[in-house]
Amino acid sequence: MAKTPKLQLGTTTPIPASPEEARLDRVPNPHPDANYVARFTAPEFTVMCPVTGQPDFATLVIDYVPGRWLVEAKSLKLYLTSFRNHGGFHEEVTVGIGKRLATVLKPRWLRIGGYFHPRGGMPIDVFWQAGKLPKDVWAPDQGVAPYRPRG
Repeated sequence: MAKTPKLQLGTTTPIPASPEEARLDRVPNPHPDANYVARFTAPEFTVMCPVTGQPDFATLVIDYVPGRWLVEAKSLKLYLTSFRNHGGFHEEVTVGIGKRLATVLKPRWLRIGGYFHPRGGMPIDVFWQAGKLPKDVWAPDQGVAPYRPRG
């Protein structure tokens, strides 16, 4: 029988050097018989532009209907923080995060919205989902206002 790795929760854990090195921990869902939405919002997400090396900032909103597993929040924070020194286009990063979460958690449904701040005069928003939202579940709007210039 394979040994379950110790959770990062409750331990001093360095920020992973890259998303590939980051570990996403999962914990049992205490209500696997219920359909409900869990939401994580990361309003200070940062990734490096792979061409210019300049930082790109975004708000990420991750909604999912768990099956057997929940993502452990500290591991998700460390995973998202690992992108700070990682080069990736907005689409690559947003879809990649969604796919990795879907692979680890095997949720009934998952969606991710990447709302990137404008650079070069244009905001880029990226949306991805896996599965179908169960009929008996309410998934609220992600609540991120579309970009509006000041003035």
